[in-house]
Amino acid sequence: MTTTDDRRASRRDGVLVVDKPAGPTSHDIVDRARRVLHERRIGHTGTLDPFATGVLALCVGKATRLARFLAEGEKEYQASVRLGFATTTDDLGGRPLGEPRPVAVSRATLDAALAGLVGEFDQVPPAFSAKHVGGRRLYELARRGETVPLAAIRVVLHAIEVASFAGERLELVVRCSPGTYVRALARDLGERLGTGGHLTGLRRTRSGEFSLAEAVTVEDLDAGAVRLVPLAELLPRLPAVRLPAASLELVRHGRVLGPEALAGAFPEPAVERVRLLDEAGRLVALAVPKDAGLGGALPRRAQLHADVVLLD
Repeated sequence: MTTTDDRRASRRDGVLVVDKPAGPTSHDIVDRARRVLHERRIGHTGTLDPFATGVLALCVGKATRLARFLAEGEKEYQASVRLGFATTTDDLGGRPLGEPRPVAVSRATLDAALAGLVGEFDQVPPAFSAKHVGGRRLYELARRGETVPLAAIRVVLHAIEVASFAGERLELVVRCSPGTYVRALARDLGERLGTGGHLTGLRRTRSGEFSLAEAVTVEDLDAGAVRLVPLAELLPRLPAVRLPAASLELVRHGRVLGPEALAGAFPEPAVERVRLLDEAGRLVALAVPKDAGLGGALPRRAQLHADVVLLD
């Protein structure tokens, strides 16, 4: 007979990094992982279009509570662009918007156009995208022939480099903020060059703290050969604070933790969020500092409130 403790011991919590192939949707990969791991609580930290490949980080079990933090990191892509015409979807799956135009772009002109895209700016998302407008996804509205104003979103393009350039074909390496549409970058580049352009291939090589180095293939996944990044290794950018066993009940019940409840020192300088670890080094919660003093208390007088609890 399987006991509650047995089920808890066998349950997997962490992040599964999959090297998504072209074809299936991100949700298709989530469904496959749910069947293999026998776990319904699985979600991803950033979707990939069906034709795109590469890093798809799946939060499993308790890690789903951390999804919004895991999705915050920079993204890196290898992008293939064809100049000469734009499409309705800004990628190879759409209809051409006009006849192909001749492409006679110099490397200097290309470099100048790319440099103009680097930095923080407002990006208009593709008409065919998963972004919600009025409670509906844009691609649903576009397929029905409905035209809606597309509100620009603030994105950051940290770097864009040319890997190869021959005629109308272009290979780029892109490093950008979450929420950036690489399809829209291809569109905007084509507009800047006066040739039109669209995305023909996309491979995500990094998503936040996850890369292809720890990814498994879908064949590995289907065979049950999965490797989860454990909770304790997630969000290393956040400082860690140790808790004695006696403080875990305080965390479970949402109590504020003062200096006396910590096994280690409060992090200095002041931070916006910390990881709370138990004596064995397991991640038990995320917490935000609460200033207990007046006029800017010293760290020794600060308190912590666990707002994301991973304990059962």
